[in-house]
Amino acid sequence: VSDLQEEGKNAINSPMSPALADVHPEDTQLEENEERTMIDPTSKEDPKFKELVKVLLDWINDVLVEERIIVKQLEEDLYDGQVLQKLLEKLAGCKLNVAEVTQSEIGQKQKLQTVLEAVHDLLRPRGWALRWSVDSIHGKNLVAILHLLVSLAMHFRAPIRLPEHVTVQVVVVRRTPYLTPDGVVVASELAQPTPYLTPMMMGRFERDAFDTLFDHAPDKLSVVKKSLITFVNKHLNKLNLEVTELETQFADGVYLVLLMGLLEDYFVPLHNFYLTPESFDQKVHNVSFAFELMLDGGLKKPKARPEADVVNLDLKSTLRVLYNLLTKYKNVE
Repeated sequence: VSDLQEEGKNAINSPMSPALADVHPEDTQLEENEERTMIDPTSKEDPKFKELVKVLLDWINDVLVEERIIVKQLEEDLYDGQVLQKLLEKLAGCKLNVAEVTQSEIGQKQKLQTVLEAVHDLLRPRGWALRWSVDSIHGKNLVAILHLLVSLAMHFRAPIRLPEHVTVQVVVVRRTPYLTPDGVVVASELAQPTPYLTPMMMGRFERDAFDTLFDHAPDKLSVVKKSLITFVNKHLNKLNLEVTELETQFADGVYLVLLMGLLEDYFVPLHNFYLTPESFDQKVHNVSFAFELMLDGGLKKPKARPEADVVNLDLKSTLRVLYNLLTKYKNVE
């Protein structure tokens, strides 16, 4: 027993293992052989992680505003399936056959089972990995909840911008009596990236020149922006319009629509887009319409997504769109 105990300690404290995390005493109150997974407290303080949680919280509350539901904490408000049910019904425009209020653990898990089966029916055909379960969601496993929410946001093309390259350190607490005097083993596992880093889900099928430009040659960025501004103004000046900031002036889609009309030499009927868009949805409509005009003109489908990229002032995505136009129409007078 002593040898086994020592071997267990050595394995856990091995230099090859990640640094052990501080765990709250309440998190070690487990049954024998029970295991609990949680996020390392230091990961929760990471700015990108905080941004991810805030973006998802704001999105859920925006979707459910008419239901008068306010979510303040993901793991505490979503574990019983009630909010997830309302969220999925609102997003998918469906009605799930579940009890409205369930207090018992069995009832909550039954509701979760129904909700998650509906989610799986949506996501499985697209080949997405399902990194959650009824037990993990009901157990308030924040990593599983984040995987679920991000997958829903991507599937329903939520008008949000998710931060990239978010990773979290996962801490696993197990009660194994023969390893330590108090029976509790705390171990850190390898960081688990959030699922939207999968290239196809991000709409980034491969790295391109703009990824390299932003990462390794930011000093050349001003040169690229200057050449694109010169190109678009050459045509927009015909309508007495001028662009000075690529970051903001294409976000509402108006200049993109007008630019396509100028490049293809046709008049775009004003009833097809919003000349003075006021809402987020109207801006998304304009950019999406401009993308349709680009496809009609023979351009490849833009890598940018109207909702999460161009309208939300993502400079890299805007530059990609304009560069595609420059490449095709550089000789147009």
